[in-house]
Amino acid sequence: MSVSTLIPLMVLVAALLYGIVLYNNLVRLKHNIAKAWANIDVLLKQRHDELPKLVEVCRQYKQFEETTLRRVIEARARVSDARAQRDVAALGAAEGMLRTGLGQLFAVAEAYPELKANEHFMQLQTRITSLENGIADRREWYNESVNVHNVRIEQFPDVLVARLFAYSEKPLLEFSSAEKQDVDLKALFGS
Repeated sequence: MSVSTLIPLMVLVAALLYGIVLYNNLVRLKHNIAKAWANIDVLLKQRHDELPKLVEVCRQYKQFEETTLRRVIEARARVSDARAQRDVAALGAAEGMLRTGLGQLFAVAEAYPELKANEHFMQLQTRITSLENGIADRREWYNESVNVHNVRIEQFPDVLVARLFAYSEKPLLEFSSAEKQDVDLKALFGS
């Protein structure tokens, strides 16, 4: 084999190997997003299972605010639907509603000393708060994975491989601005 044939062949092999490396990196990023989503999904499921117990404990106190409980139940259903459909945008909105409802529920519970003293309520509150913190951590990891993926599929030369294999931008998991605000305690207690 002559040198003039060998050099183009080596360049072609090197380009092919480089393309394979780029493709494998994109596959790894895609699976990181799926793994991050699965971690969020596990925590959402655990919280989904805990919320009815919390609502039931609160309902045992007849005078407890029914509209706050209803908001939490409705938001829980929306989170469940979005989770089942793997709709990241709808999940973000539903999560915002649920977090706001939970914040209001825990704030309203402050007005019921018997409820606050209830051991089961306190355990559930601690468990749900722990799950909320876990969801926030996993959301950060998910969004970081999505961000790295989205940047890579736009960078050259990755963009060539990404277009060839129809890689597309993934959505970030964002929550509403209402979810980021503090609970208005005055409005809750009618002061």
